[in-house]
Amino acid sequence: MKQLIWLTGLSGSGKTSIANALKPLLANGYILDGDVLRKGINQDLQFSEEDRIEAGRRMGEIAKILLDANHHVIVASISPYRATRNKVRSLVGESFIEVYVQCPLEVCEQRDPKGLYRKARSGEIKHFTGIDSPYEEPLDPDVIVETNKLSLGRCVAKIMELVVN
Repeated sequence: MKQLIWLTGLSGSGKTSIANALKPLLANGYILDGDVLRKGINQDLQFSEEDRIEAGRRMGEIAKILLDANHHVIVASISPYRATRNKVRSLVGESFIEVYVQCPLEVCEQRDPKGLYRKARSGEIKHFTGIDSPYEEPLDPDVIVETNKLSLGRCVAKIMELVVN
């Protein structure tokens, strides 16, 4: 059975790094990265709650198509709303693995690989998750990886314990 591994967490928490490390371990794996999709299929969306929900819906629908085509799918997306993640879980059923890529906001801000937190703090970016827009932590994720405490390899190993390859 192919699975959808949904990596959710704040910007800078390590979602893309984990996705890139997971992909070679999965037979027929495919990554859907929120940043990449925002430049293409989601370029018409902004950062309002409605647009973020729509972005999550689109990712879920694309992931389902890829699952049906016999791919393991890794989604790396902030996906800040529980309702969106729960909707995708109901769409794909038991194939869904929710991974909370947990990292304190302060550490994410220190990492800030794209300079986004600095821009959000200075007011250049509005509706930034964790600053002036909410992030709803998963209540019951399938696995939590604390990227400020665990190595990338250990995070990947914890996730792979749940994957049927």
